[in-house]
Amino acid sequence: MDKFNKAKPVLQKLIDNGYDVYFVGGCVRDHLLRREIGDVDIATSAKPEEVMTLFQRTVPTGLQHGTVLVLHDNESYEVTTFRTEDTYLDFRRPNAVNFVTSINEDLKRRDFSMNAIAMTIDHELIDPFKGEVAINEKLIVTVGKSIDRFKEDALRMMRAIRFVSQLQFQLDQETKESISENGYLIEKVAVERILVEFEKMLLGNGRKEAVNILIETHLEKSLPNLALHNDSLKKFAQLPLNYLETIEELWTVLIYKMNLEETGPFLRSWKMSNDRRKSILLLMDELNNNPSEWTNYDLYRIGLDKCIKLLRINMVINHSFNSDKLMELTKRYMSLPIKSSSDLCINGNDLLSWSNKKGGPWLKETIILVEKNILENQLENEMTAIREWFEQWDRQ
Repeated sequence: MDKFNKAKPVLQKLIDNGYDVYFVGGCVRDHLLRREIGDVDIATSAKPEEVMTLFQRTVPTGLQHGTVLVLHDNESYEVTTFRTEDTYLDFRRPNAVNFVTSINEDLKRRDFSMNAIAMTIDHELIDPFKGEVAINEKLIVTVGKSIDRFKEDALRMMRAIRFVSQLQFQLDQETKESISENGYLIEKVAVERILVEFEKMLLGNGRKEAVNILIETHLEKSLPNLALHNDSLKKFAQLPLNYLETIEELWTVLIYKMNLEETGPFLRSWKMSNDRRKSILLLMDELNNNPSEWTNYDLYRIGLDKCIKLLRINMVINHSFNSDKLMELTKRYMSLPIKSSSDLCINGNDLLSWSNKKGGPWLKETIILVEKNILENQLENEMTAIREWFEQWDRQ
């Protein structure tokens, strides 16, 4: 059962109780594009309290904006009351939300015409802003004047460029010019929100065109610490980035092209998670090592996942992608006698019990030496063999 059919009982219940109700937003757009549909969003003339009365299981996730989460048949659906929005003072949130009874009024507040299409339970379209035409022409067009939409929420400029990358659409001329003229407004948006859109842009198959538009519209000058790096961004966009598979790889290649003196402060300025930042820093630290010269211990120390990422990064930077090398690396790693410290049959306590020494740095150094010998097939990963090796080594 597709996602629309699965959601139909929710719509039907609202219809049976006299309310207007539609599928709206990205799910309708992706349905028309024949793309995989993510979340199914629903808009209705019912007020939030009326929605909560009709359904047994609901969560009041955003009552001030008219949104109720309806739980049905192991799925959750955001059901939002038709609304209009007052003026925006902070380029993000409206001063007030007003509930209305017209779907056309609700669609009028949305960002782009392709996202301002409603669909009935029977798949009939309500499309007052010619969103289907824009989709067919692969154009990103704002609902009404671009300047008005961008002043309401400046992040929409970044969203427009993100959609260029994700959908491989083009910006219509007015939208593009408006971004050029009003890009500075995005500096008023929280960096965390910009990061989400920027990373989605990097992950899209149309990232080259999107990065070029970012530069053409000068929007990069208003993004964290990118103002002086448009040449690096251009070089980054020219690389065969489709071979990269993760956002950490894309960030690493971008930073490499920027030739930063310090990577840490740059990543912190984007306010990404600590885990992501650490992952990128580790990749940057290892990037200068030539993958073709990695020892068995390097593969063991770094791990297969990061080694594969590093090899992909290295090949993309050098325009020399070779899938056989990735297979060879995987085969080589899988042949290692140990693949993590948990595979080692001894630990520091064993070494202490075999010697008359106290604990200290020598313990870690000795374990590394044991690992290296095992990885080079000079020593068997077996307790008796390692003890014999250790006692002989310890007497030297």
